[in-house]
Amino acid sequence: MTAVKELLLSRIRDVADYPKPGVMFKDITPLLADPAAFTALTDALADIAVRSGATKIVGLEARGFILGAPVAVRAGLGFIPVRKAGKLPGATLSQAYDLEYGSAEIEVHAEDLNAGDRVLVIDDVLATGGTAEASLQLIRRAGAEVAGVAVLMELGFLAGRERLESVLDGAPLESLILL
Repeated sequence: MTAVKELLLSRIRDVADYPKPGVMFKDITPLLADPAAFTALTDALADIAVRSGATKIVGLEARGFILGAPVAVRAGLGFIPVRKAGKLPGATLSQAYDLEYGSAEIEVHAEDLNAGDRVLVIDDVLATGGTAEASLQLIRRAGAEVAGVAVLMELGFLAGRERLESVLDGAPLESLILL
């Protein structure tokens, strides 16, 4: 394991039985509070953005905002928030998707993504892949191209990668940490 991965892992705290019994929550707030670890994470994700040829970064609400914005600055790219429905003013594009128990909807400003944009999606965790899948569909509906998906950690046992394979359409999915 690389020194960066070791540093990142050492700053991720396990919280048992949160948000419900039987779940082991991966808390990244200690990582964000450590300037060296947060900088290492930002640099690693910015490197992925540059290698992917991205022209814009999409951050998924809410922790994708925390990671995506500094990555966009570091890589010299624009940042676009993908929000839960009803949070953005003005004209939006929306995409509904199913959750384990129910459904949800995400939105982006209609004018923020255009033909010719190459978009890298950034989030903290890839779990089942539902939100990431919806964001990829939304990006393509806006006329932009998917440059890939980059996450801090991937919970491999939840099979999110498999869910995304068909919608990635050959674009890369990079996880700094696979759990």
